[in-house]
Amino acid sequence: MTQPTQHDEGRIIIFDTTLRDGEQSPGVALNHTQKLEIAHQLARLGVDVIEAGFPIASPGDLEGVSRIAREVRGPIIAGLARAGRADIEAAARAVEHAGKPRIHTFIATSPIHMAKKLNLEPDAVVERAVQAVTLARSFVDDVEFSAEDATRSDWDFLVRIFQAAVEAGATTINVPDTVGYTTPDEMRRLFAHLKAQLPAHVILSSHCHDDLGMAVANSIAAAEGGARQIECTVNGIGERAGNASLEEIVMAFHTRRDAYPFATGIRTRELYRSSRMVSRLSGMPVQPNKAIIGDNAFAHESGIHQDGVIKARETYEIMNAELVGREAAVLVMGKHSGRAAFRKALTDLGYADLSDDKVQYLFSRFKDLADRKGQIYADDLRALVEARTDVPQTFALEGFQITSGMNMTPVAFVRLHTPNGPVDATAHGDGPVEAAIQAINRITGITPSLESYRIQAVTKGGDALGEVSIGARYGETSLHGSGVATDIVEASARAWVRIHNMVVAGMGAERRQGEFAPGRL
Repeated sequence: MTQPTQHDEGRIIIFDTTLRDGEQSPGVALNHTQKLEIAHQLARLGVDVIEAGFPIASPGDLEGVSRIAREVRGPIIAGLARAGRADIEAAARAVEHAGKPRIHTFIATSPIHMAKKLNLEPDAVVERAVQAVTLARSFVDDVEFSAEDATRSDWDFLVRIFQAAVEAGATTINVPDTVGYTTPDEMRRLFAHLKAQLPAHVILSSHCHDDLGMAVANSIAAAEGGARQIECTVNGIGERAGNASLEEIVMAFHTRRDAYPFATGIRTRELYRSSRMVSRLSGMPVQPNKAIIGDNAFAHESGIHQDGVIKARETYEIMNAELVGREAAVLVMGKHSGRAAFRKALTDLGYADLSDDKVQYLFSRFKDLADRKGQIYADDLRALVEARTDVPQTFALEGFQITSGMNMTPVAFVRLHTPNGPVDATAHGDGPVEAAIQAINRITGITPSLESYRIQAVTKGGDALGEVSIGARYGETSLHGSGVATDIVEASARAWVRIHNMVVAGMGAERRQGEFAPGRL
């Protein structure tokens, strides 16, 4: 992955901010292990820059960015910082061990932000920007400067502050549409204007929000105007209505090469896997009709469409499923399939990097599932892999029994394996899931507060696997657990046990608010 030069005008740098801006989505709280797992997948995906977090927000955020900087190789690792000494020094500490470190600093430039939020005159804003870039450049060679709320800023002022930032050492200039206000035509003209005013070696970047549903269109328009870096997130997650969707931008460039003479370094066959991982770990579902990676993206129900696809797939499909990491062919396995065939199936699905211990654990889950379902398909295997746990197993679900029905109080009997051996408990609740949760709480002595509960089928058919995602709070820590099973109560119990294991392991994410909430662009 290399940054474009004057001789590589069509190359677009993909700057992924899933771990920073994406984590600002309401209800999303990723712990260090989850962030690192996503960062490694982003590297496999082929993104050029990973914005790993906002180090000044908390010691935990700083350590999370630092861990990614130490362990993930390939992409540039960036830390976000406001235009202040403490922020920039924290970002410098966080990315110092990265193979390719970047400090990304920003300050607001729109009249309303300068007057109402910063309480600064434009001259003072320019001075602060220059000081920030100069300080950042003393730590790293790669400095990005952003003008928050740029699309509602005066164009002449943008040119002035960007020229000053470049003279101070900024190598990338980012233009955020912070509140999703602009239009494609405005974006195209703004970037053409900035390109004409700034030195040729400077990389122009866009960062678009989706408040009016135009984040992807605005990002593409920015590229047409001269942007050579696009900031985006997997699944388009982010604050409010979200950010520009990475997969949609990449596949627009790939599919419409006749209209957009741009290329990226993205390995498109990793798109679906990346989407599933981010959805699972963030607890944010992907809507079925989501472009590129939604469940319905390659589904055809209309008889006319089905007939056309059978005769020639290109009649109603402008790209093929395999290109984004999905299978058009059907993979079928069963209870008689052996370990070697199981391992090969995992490799074919892109999971060649699993350790022998994890494969053995997954194989036992596979055999159990095959006894229940009979035939196992690719999506079943994906669900098993993605539900695997890297959390230390202090507690493990050994069994449960539910008594429930109309006009009777549900009762759950649950058995967990604990450090003291198997332990049983019985509890009742308003429903079978709550009864199971209360029984688990009795065994562990831990009582997290349930904040969100979501269930969806991850495979098809009456015997489909169901995935339960639970958000919980324990003290000042946010936790997210997921479980997969053909039985919804079992999936719920597995998700709740995972949350208890996270509590014991100290793996929750810190809850931040106020001035220490992640920075906004």
